[in-house]
Amino acid sequence: MLTEPAAAMPIPGHIDPVPVPRAAATRPDGRVDLIGLSKDQLRETLAAAGLEPRQAKLRAKQIWHWIYNRGATDFALMTDIAKAQHPWLTERFVIGRPEVVEAQVSSDGTRKWLLRSPDGQDYEAVFIPDADRGTLCVSSQVGCTLNCTFCHTGTMRLVRNLTAGEIVGQVMLARDSLGEWPSQPEGRMLTNIVMMGMGEPLYNFDAVRDALKLVMDGDGLALSKRRITLSTSGVVPMMARAGEEIGVNLAVSLHAVTKEVRDEIVPLNRKYGIEQLLQACADYPGANNARRITFEYVMLKDKNDSDAEAHELVRLLRHYQLPAKVNLIPFNPWPGAAYETSTPERVRRFSEIIFEGGISAPVRTPRGRDIDAACGQLKTAAEKKSRAELDRIAAEKQAALG
Repeated sequence: MLTEPAAAMPIPGHIDPVPVPRAAATRPDGRVDLIGLSKDQLRETLAAAGLEPRQAKLRAKQIWHWIYNRGATDFALMTDIAKAQHPWLTERFVIGRPEVVEAQVSSDGTRKWLLRSPDGQDYEAVFIPDADRGTLCVSSQVGCTLNCTFCHTGTMRLVRNLTAGEIVGQVMLARDSLGEWPSQPEGRMLTNIVMMGMGEPLYNFDAVRDALKLVMDGDGLALSKRRITLSTSGVVPMMARAGEEIGVNLAVSLHAVTKEVRDEIVPLNRKYGIEQLLQACADYPGANNARRITFEYVMLKDKNDSDAEAHELVRLLRHYQLPAKVNLIPFNPWPGAAYETSTPERVRRFSEIIFEGGISAPVRTPRGRDIDAACGQLKTAAEKKSRAELDRIAAEKQAALG
C-alpha cells in the first residue's frame, strides 16, 4: 500500500504541491492496520495473508461490520468468526486508533485531542457540541503549505499528508469517546463532520476522498454526505473533482473581498484569484439553494471588517449567482498573531449588511477558547512540554481509557 504525502512548499507558487508516493510506515510489530482500507482492500489484504478467496470475501464482510458498525478493536469480540481464527487474525492485523497525546474538554463541552501517528507526527481533532448537532473537525495534513496569516496552522511547515486511515481514525476515536457504538442514525451526538482541521484537504485529495467514502458507507459509520462539509482555501482545479467524486457540502475560506487583502491573509489568492474561485463555486456540482456553499469569513479588526467590504461581499455573491451562506467567525487569537478580533458591534453591523442583501450571515459563537481550540494551538502548546511530561500525560490517558 502507498500513501501520498505532499512536498512542503513555503508559499503557494506556480506549481501545486506534488504528492510523492512512498511506502506506508510499517508498525514495529509488523502487523497491518485495517483502519482506512476499503471493502475491496480489506478482502485483498486477507487474501494476501493466506485466506482462500471465498473465505477472504466472507471474513472481510464480517470484519468490516465489526470495525465500522460496532467499533470493535479486538478480534476476540467478533462472535461470528470462529474462535480458532482469532489468534491468526491477531497475529497479522490490528484495528488501530490514533495515539492520544493530550485530550482536553472545555467548559462549553468542546473536546480537543492531540493525536500522534506511528511515525511520531502530531495532528488534532476537535468535537463541538451544539443544541441540534455535534460536529467533528477533522485534520487532513500534518501542518499546512498555505501560510494563511490569520491561521495558527499556517505557522507550521507541511510535514506530510495524513493517510485515509489516519483521517477516518479521528472519527473512530471520537465515536469511542462519545460511547456511540454500535452505529445508529438516530440519537447520536456526532452528527456532522467538517474537513476543516489542520491542512488543506484538496492537497490530499485521494486520502480525503477514500476516508470520507468509509464515513459515508451505509453499512458502517453511515453518515450522510449532506452532513459532511469539505473546506478549502481555494484550490480551484480540484473543486469540481471534489464535487463529482466525493459530493459533500463545500465551504470556502474566503476571508476577504479584495485582491490586496486576500493576497496578504490567504496567499493562495496570488495563484487562484477571487474571480476564479467564485466561478469554481458557481460551477460546483450539486450546489443549489438546498445545498448552499458556505463562505467562511474570519473577522479581523480594521483589516476586512468595514461596511464597504460587507457590501462588496454581497455584490460578488450576487454577481456569480451563488447559493450561499456566509459564516462570520470572530478571530480566535493565538500568541504572536498579527491581528485582533473585530469588536462585537462591528461584527454585528457586518452581519446586518449581508442579511439586508438577502444572504444569511450568522456569527459563529467562539468555542473552546479555554482549551487552545484554535486549529494548531494544542500541537504548539504540547511541543513546549518535555518529552517526559508528554509520556506521563499519554500514560495517564491510556490508563483512564482502561
